[in-house]
Amino acid sequence: MKITFLGATHEVTGSCTLIETNGKNILIDCGMEQGADVFLNEELPVNSANIDCVFLTHAHIDHSGKLPLLCKNGFDGKIYATEETVNLCKIMLMDSAHIQEFEAEWRNRKAKRSGMPPYEPMYTTQDAQNAVAKMYGSKYDEIKEVCENVSIRFNDMGHLLGSASIEIWITESDVTKKIVFSGDVGNKSRPILNNPKMIDEADYLIVESTYGDKLHEKAADTLPILVSCIQRTLDRGGNVVIPSFAVGRTQEILYHLRKIKTDGLVKGHDGFPVYVDSPLANEATAIFLQSDPMDFDDEIRELFKQGTNPLVFPDLKMSVSSDESKEINFDSTPKVIISASGMCEAGRIRHHLKHNLWRRESLILFVGYQANGTLGRILLDGAKEVKLFGEPITVEAELFLMPGISGHADKEGLLEWINGFEKKPTIVFVNHGEDGVAEGFAKLLHDEYSLNAVTPYSGTSYDLLTGEVVSQTKGIRIEKKEGQRPHDERAAKVFTRLISACEKLLRVAKSREGMANKELGRFADQVEQLAEKWSR
Repeated sequence: MKITFLGATHEVTGSCTLIETNGKNILIDCGMEQGADVFLNEELPVNSANIDCVFLTHAHIDHSGKLPLLCKNGFDGKIYATEETVNLCKIMLMDSAHIQEFEAEWRNRKAKRSGMPPYEPMYTTQDAQNAVAKMYGSKYDEIKEVCENVSIRFNDMGHLLGSASIEIWITESDVTKKIVFSGDVGNKSRPILNNPKMIDEADYLIVESTYGDKLHEKAADTLPILVSCIQRTLDRGGNVVIPSFAVGRTQEILYHLRKIKTDGLVKGHDGFPVYVDSPLANEATAIFLQSDPMDFDDEIRELFKQGTNPLVFPDLKMSVSSDESKEINFDSTPKVIISASGMCEAGRIRHHLKHNLWRRESLILFVGYQANGTLGRILLDGAKEVKLFGEPITVEAELFLMPGISGHADKEGLLEWINGFEKKPTIVFVNHGEDGVAEGFAKLLHDEYSLNAVTPYSGTSYDLLTGEVVSQTKGIRIEKKEGQRPHDERAAKVFTRLISACEKLLRVAKSREGMANKELGRFADQVEQLAEKWSR
């Protein structure tokens, strides 16, 4: 019974963990890295075709985004998730695949002109469809046996519609161990969703630490701050541009805007338009409104009972076509524009930034986490100029980061959830946090709560029967040179991986001292042949 940490180790995105037991290979999440890569991630140590099943905590791309790639590479097992996560993945993975194909098409036009080899997308829409076809929905709180000696249960975590922690019971050699994956822990007392459900016991806990060093502003302050942002921007004739995650955050903003509209909290601008310029967000909103009312908090359930739509209001305009999207920027009426992606890395939001960043009267309102290396973080860090579509854009607009509106629990929320375990875990594995944050949070758990907390790097393995380390790795930083472009970053990452593989080979060679001379000679011949091949 072995666990190997692969993704979101000392980083916030790209969650992926492998459990090997009773001849079965199980992945928990299979996420895509977003923003700048800081550490090199180990490759999946088994062939994709040999993965038996995947347990998915929720639909966000940094947890689910590589499932189509897994299928492309031969995976043919089952993907277990909540019913709502399955529904959201149907639109989110297809959207991700469209982005991959669009980028490949754009790169290939350039490659053809310059005589470069063709660029292949990470995966296609067909791969995304294949991944969705392998998904099996489960309800919260039901224990399900997924294969012999392995059972799971999904628990509501209040981070995103359908988000879950996963309890996993594994029996091997007549010993049963319980492993709990937190997924992303929701921010308590946020609107729309329920609070994270507590779990009473675990032998091992894998917990996120995105905000393990921060305390959010009080949630009650969100509405008046949003009102203030809209009021002062519309007063000066500007647009409020909100880069927002299409799924989850957009619906929360719509919830607040409905209340602002209903109660007339913005003065002097009756009927101000609100645009949701994201086909994905519009599809996600429809899924929210069709979901089981029990997936929502008491206030939302009461609105549904009264026949009130909690996410729709007058002057809300849903833009779907690209022509409708373009028209928004040719309308001089002061307005609110909500568009994806939330970190400004792709999507229609980049067009709206191009048309508004240079305008002093406009306001760019960030309502979610901005990972290192993303355009959103670059703007918040004070960039005076950015490039969009090859054009330098001066940053003159007001930039504002909305406090207290995170979908992630802060340090206090994480500690409350962890301290809810009546039986303390033997080991707490801290991941899904920036390097210093994960390390600091693990130290806090150890020093102040007497928990055995560690922060494994990618490739580190533990024996879950004994709790002992099987393989300990060190983090390999991806060095980025100043001015390095995205494709240069990918080349640097691949080169770092090559050096890491060579260092691993050297360690293996040193460990073979004392082996039979015949075997040593054969090993040496193979290494020399490999060196000769790549020296030509």
